[in-house]
Amino acid sequence: MSNLIEHKKAHFDYEILEQFEAGIQLFGTEVKSLRDHRGKLEGAHVSVRGGEAFLLNAEIPAYQPGNTSGDYEPKRNRRLLLTKKELAELATQEEKAGLTIIPLSMYNKGRVIKVRLGIARGKKKGDKRASIMKREHLRDIAREVKQSVTREAKRLGSRLRLD
Repeated sequence: MSNLIEHKKAHFDYEILEQFEAGIQLFGTEVKSLRDHRGKLEGAHVSVRGGEAFLLNAEIPAYQPGNTSGDYEPKRNRRLLLTKKELAELATQEEKAGLTIIPLSMYNKGRVIKVRLGIARGKKKGDKRASIMKREHLRDIAREVKQSVTREAKRLGSRLRLD
């Protein structure tokens, strides 16, 4: 299971509440393009209408633009393959105020391509700042631990012998 493309800012911009796995209906050139790690999920979202789920605004360019027909659209709506139970769950979550469904990543599972979806709530500016501060704090702690271990190893270096 290898990630083909992912929404890099999803966890920064959104609070992910729940995750789903869905299949996706693609053209052959889109599959080749995704396996070449070409595509963007930024700005994409999922809409449930008429008992079906669609991935909107996900950009998957043609594998060989010269060989595709002139009417190919990289940001076309793509149908997601979900069970009825999952569709009902997504539809109820989508109707709730403040929640949206976003694609987190696309990946291979065997020979098929799957989409990891997340039910998300948008973060406010203060929440984003808090997550940045938390990340920097954890980085500082890791740096201090590494430096103290290095100092201790240098101090004990003359006494330590590995046979």
